[in-house]
Amino acid sequence: MREFKRTDRVADQLQQELAVLIQREIKDPRLGMVTVSSVKVSRDLGYADVFVTLLGENDAERVRENLGVLKRAAGFLRSQIARRIKLRHVPELRFHYDESVLRGHHLSALIDEAVASDKRQDAADDASSEDDASQRGDGEPQRGDGEPQRGDGEPR
Repeated sequence: MREFKRTDRVADQLQQELAVLIQREIKDPRLGMVTVSSVKVSRDLGYADVFVTLLGENDAERVRENLGVLKRAAGFLRSQIARRIKLRHVPELRFHYDESVLRGHHLSALIDEAVASDKRQDAADDASSEDDASQRGDGEPQRGDGEPQRGDGEPR
């Protein structure tokens, strides 16, 4: 079995070319800072699902607007790719918004919040155990000879 499938190689090449083309060739002012995060090509090379992220823009209206611009420019992008990559058939481009970056930021924030909460809880537990120890003396009941004793008065 081959190490790299042809569809994977085509997808990687499409991702590189699309990133450059979107950045340099599309002149629509409505288009924000678009990043091509991944490309998945069908087995027959008929379709390419292009996943994009938008830097700093996460509201649904801006995402829809940017995807609309990219979908309208799909024919132009496909023709430019045909000039740059030697393929018999250039896949039809389908653009999708990639929410993985946004989801990753959300999960990272939740993890940070959980860690901070644990630290606050540990600090509160340490403070309450220190208060309990100061009320008992040094933490354990002592006999007159310095040996710790059990609750029934017997040495440990």
